[in-house]
Amino acid sequence: MKAQVFRGVDRLSYEEVPIPELQADEVLVQVQVVGLCQSDIKKIRYPLYEPPRIFGHETAGVISAVGEGVKNWQVGQRVVVMHHIPCMRCEYCLNDNFSMCDVYKNVTTTAGFAPSGGGFAEYVKVPGHIVRNGGLIPIPDGVTFEQASFVEPTNCCLKAVKKAQIAPGQTVLIAGAGPIGLMFAMLVKYFGAKAIATDLLPSRIEKALAVGAEAAFDARDPELPTKIKALTGGMGVDTALLAVPSEKAFFQALDCTRKGGKILFFAEFPDEVEIPINPNILYRREIDLIGSYSSSYRLQSLASDIVFNRRIDVDALISDRYPLQDLAIAVQQAIAPSPETYKILIYP
Repeated sequence: MKAQVFRGVDRLSYEEVPIPELQADEVLVQVQVVGLCQSDIKKIRYPLYEPPRIFGHETAGVISAVGEGVKNWQVGQRVVVMHHIPCMRCEYCLNDNFSMCDVYKNVTTTAGFAPSGGGFAEYVKVPGHIVRNGGLIPIPDGVTFEQASFVEPTNCCLKAVKKAQIAPGQTVLIAGAGPIGLMFAMLVKYFGAKAIATDLLPSRIEKALAVGAEAAFDARDPELPTKIKALTGGMGVDTALLAVPSEKAFFQALDCTRKGGKILFFAEFPDEVEIPINPNILYRREIDLIGSYSSSYRLQSLASDIVFNRRIDVDALISDRYPLQDLAIAVQQAIAPSPETYKILIYP
């Protein structure tokens, strides 16, 4: 089969690799579409993992083979593949901190080499632990593979929305109107709150309004805190979601968040970034700083329901489609997006 093999920093090789062999409890999925995620781009661009590997994890496809011990799954079923599932037994899992679980963090879906997701290939092998414990999600009739590939990123955003306790009637600032920020705008609206988005690109500011934001502004606007307070009765927003790894965005969020509000870090910052802050600002204004990483097993059914029943319009997030052989070109477009670049999908 064909696959895009990571051979070193910024080195992708489109090559022939063996189709993974199945154990008795495993399933083989023919990949129909896989989303290009910022975490994939980070793994390709920086020396974080030893090559060779095959990345890609926002995967939707068709079961092409099942191990002899597999029950309840058949060849021909359309499925979403979740690339990691928690153990459900450790202290983290028992406290609903599923993304901190060692089993969860150890990605085991693979298209060959060290298991690393495997979606950037024609076939991906799903291990027994994931097959048995909810890591395959049936795609209903009438739902496209493209739509289904959004289940995993929707779960990640949904987890952040739930963690920040966003509720009807609240106002939420979303820093960054890329594909993740736009999905946040959709989810915030779906849960009855009002979204205010910021970005540097005029096209993304317009797109945020088109997908449901109540207001959207240029992030460089020096009057932004004043404008946001005017929209919130002088209070400021209840919650700010940082969908960009920007120190300036954090301090802007701090200026725009009301007393007693929350700021949630969703985008991963470079390790060398340190943000100096006077702790009395948090103390006196009672600002909560929150981090939200990856998805939540607890929200898997809700994320699927939101996508499959079109409670948000994931189709509106898709801007570009590339064949697998052009993955390197897609990565470059994601690194230097055009004004119209949002979510990029890859087709093996």
